[in-house]
Amino acid sequence: MKPKSEQELADAVKASAAKGTRLQIRGGGSRVGLGHGVTGELLDTTGLKGVSLYEPGALTIVAAAGTPLETIEKTLAKEGQRLPFEPMDHRALYGTNGKSTIGGVVAANISGPRRIQAGACRDSLIGVRFVDGDGTIIKNGGRVMKNVTGYDLVKLMAGSHGTLGVLTEVAFKVLPMPEAGATVVVEGLDNEKAGAAMSTALTAPYDVNGAAHLPASADQSARTCIRVEGFDGSVKYRSGQLKELLGSFGDVSIEAEQARCAKLWQQIRDAEAVAAGEGDIWRVSVKPSDGAKLAVLLGDKAQLQFDWGGGLVWVCVPEGTDVRASMNGIDGHATLIRSSEPTAKQLGVFQPEPAPLAKISAGLRSRFDPHGILNPGRMG
Repeated sequence: MKPKSEQELADAVKASAAKGTRLQIRGGGSRVGLGHGVTGELLDTTGLKGVSLYEPGALTIVAAAGTPLETIEKTLAKEGQRLPFEPMDHRALYGTNGKSTIGGVVAANISGPRRIQAGACRDSLIGVRFVDGDGTIIKNGGRVMKNVTGYDLVKLMAGSHGTLGVLTEVAFKVLPMPEAGATVVVEGLDNEKAGAAMSTALTAPYDVNGAAHLPASADQSARTCIRVEGFDGSVKYRSGQLKELLGSFGDVSIEAEQARCAKLWQQIRDAEAVAAGEGDIWRVSVKPSDGAKLAVLLGDKAQLQFDWGGGLVWVCVPEGTDVRASMNGIDGHATLIRSSEPTAKQLGVFQPEPAPLAKISAGLRSRFDPHGILNPGRMG
């Protein structure tokens, strides 16, 4: 099914609910690898596309959920604006050719390196329209920032992976693009020292909006990368101060050429340091101070990339490795991003929820999708 309007989608869901037909919801197909366990008839949302409202002066944009992310980004770029949360492109991880949709970004709450400053996707989301499991069209939130009604439900839809409803329209607050940017790079640090360097940079008064560590590879020494953006004079001053501040950790340089900076942070954003690795890929969220500890527990067989100051660890490990079982004494959660179907079935894609939270989640799904037809098996 490929509905061309919100009403067509609502009618399709209502008919499926009446027949008990399960639906597998898909946008552009760039993250199909994250769909382990999902069964049902394919419901393609890419027929719902187009920017319905864009007010650069009000810093807001509204688009149909099936609109390609690149369309949103190009529309904003023409006015010197961007999405604050820097959504990643999963195609390198999954080896897919599809185009990410803005609805898929919201459904999975996709957020990149800038999350440490700008917040996650859900923090920029100000309104949604969606169809629930009964086929009812629901509107929540607003189309402008001053309309703050319904924020809780808006944020609930972000990261729900299509299990509470099929998004049809999303509204965002956006931000101006910066005039300049620079990356301070410290060479040759081990994971523990890199964590300390990132912490030092993030707690300094220099408005850092990217802090990542790329361990050494066959053709590249380890790099700890600190990004600042803003007005040109401010960027020069802050990057200079950071270079001096981090000098005690190792050899420090400043990359100020915009194309090279953009390429570096795209690689970090898309986890390219682990994407080409052989084996399973996990996305692990921990306290930044625990990132290096996790690396020690996983051992030498793990390929790693650290983002969010060490709070996000991308891990590539031999097939079938249970990363959650290795997190002894480390609080956090691990999502199995890429693996074989048997491994996903055995270990589960998502971190098991504590019983009280699992009860709340099940209750929400039963209210929004009483027939259990929306992406069944998705949250397993």
